Amino acid sequence: MSNVDSTVIIRAARGSDGPALEDLARLDSQRPLPGEVLVAEQDGRIVAAISGDLTIADPFRPTADLVSLLRLHGGERTGVSRPRVRVPRLRARAA
Repeated sequence: MSNVDSTVIIRAARGSDGPALEDLARLDSQRPLPGEVLVAEQDGRIVAAISGDLTIADPFRPTADLVSLLRLHGGERTGVSRPRVRVPRLRARAA
């Protein structure tokens, strides 16, 4: 199955995810993530995770988009505000 057809689930890590998160951290040459962890699960496997500013991801899969999704969802959960984009107002011209 290609990654394009895969379903991605973004969810909070559970206690039962501990071994999978440890394996993922080891695969990414990182330490396990501390605190509350948000995970991206693809094809039934955790392939990326985030805790605060720290991330771990499977280096053998394309996970950049998943990490971006985790950051977006992680900001919503922690109440971190994202930069606002200014949209210029259109002004009506006098006839």
